[in-house]
Amino acid sequence: MIYLDNAATTRTAPEVVEAMLPYFTENYGNPSAIYSVGATSKKAVNEARRGIAGVIGAKQEEIYFTAGGTEADNWALKAVAESNIHKGRHIITTKIEHHAILHTCKYLEKRGFEVTYLDVDRDGVIDLGQLEAAIRPDTILISVMFANNEIGTLEPIGEIGRLAREKGILFHTDAVQAFGQIPIQVDELGVDLLSASAHKLNGPKGIGMLYVRTGIKLSSLLQGGGQERNRRAGTENVPGIVGFGAAAARAMNIMEQKAAKERELRDYLIGRIETEIPYCRLNGHREKRLPGNVNFSFSFIEGESLLIMLDMKGICASSGSACTSGSLDPSHVLLAIGLKHEEAHGSLRITLSEENTREEMDFVVEELKQIVAKLREMSPLYEDFIKSLG
Repeated sequence: MIYLDNAATTRTAPEVVEAMLPYFTENYGNPSAIYSVGATSKKAVNEARRGIAGVIGAKQEEIYFTAGGTEADNWALKAVAESNIHKGRHIITTKIEHHAILHTCKYLEKRGFEVTYLDVDRDGVIDLGQLEAAIRPDTILISVMFANNEIGTLEPIGEIGRLAREKGILFHTDAVQAFGQIPIQVDELGVDLLSASAHKLNGPKGIGMLYVRTGIKLSSLLQGGGQERNRRAGTENVPGIVGFGAAAARAMNIMEQKAAKERELRDYLIGRIETEIPYCRLNGHREKRLPGNVNFSFSFIEGESLLIMLDMKGICASSGSACTSGSLDPSHVLLAIGLKHEEAHGSLRITLSEENTREEMDFVVEELKQIVAKLREMSPLYEDFIKSLG
């Protein structure tokens, strides 16, 4: 198997699993307990919190653990809205956010909030001028993702942070794809709230975090016990938190060499595909993109068929089309960057890890060439297109 869907989830690293295991069977105490087994768990949670904070230059007490990135996104938007309703009801985001943001915004709109959805250019980058023009006296939050999960484009987070700070507006970024992959320093970037998830960086599923800058008023996510400094009730997921901490430490140790290898493989793969497969389009910014992200649209084919045929060759990837989830709607991200429906349906997302090799990329390109050619042979649209060329 050649696994190329690391934006969806990653393999939990062996050292992460090893770090977690004692907290299932030996050090299984509740961190809120006063006896020694509980104290051991509490110490492990604090150490993980401190390490995760260090990844983004935050303070330990600014990290709140959640069940994942989706929960962190929901909490950030809903809590900021609830805590600042006396200041205003206007939120600014983009048209290419993850559904955890977009669906939460729709939820808030039904409850009387107004949301401005910013356009992006053909590379998926927002216009800072449009952002500034969208700010109103009642704007309480700007939420722009750090890196897009489909096309890999990196947004100008530092510039957004400076603008938000000048205007006295809170700034949240969904950094689920970027955390542990590229350098992030929240103070330098002017970020007030940040979401991340462990399973995107070789950690376990079911654990994430929300960074909340000191001094920001944020209503509690869950009521019950006093965990997470009274902001998220419920017994802590100690093995998951320990795993997140181990994954974060690992990510920091290998970030530079991992990114360099992924960029080399990414650019090699992009070069071969563009050279050897006609009528394709690279989606996302060519340089300002995540190290391991490759997203192409292939004209005259369906992404779902492409994925199935790649899977038959032992290649795991994903499509920008939502067909595989039972919907025929193409990706909202690809439509937002200007692709037509038929172009968006023919998309392929490949996301790399440091474990992938150039030999695997060569195999993928050779198989991709054959599969695209075969699917186009069955396409009446392609046949008509070729005839039109004379």
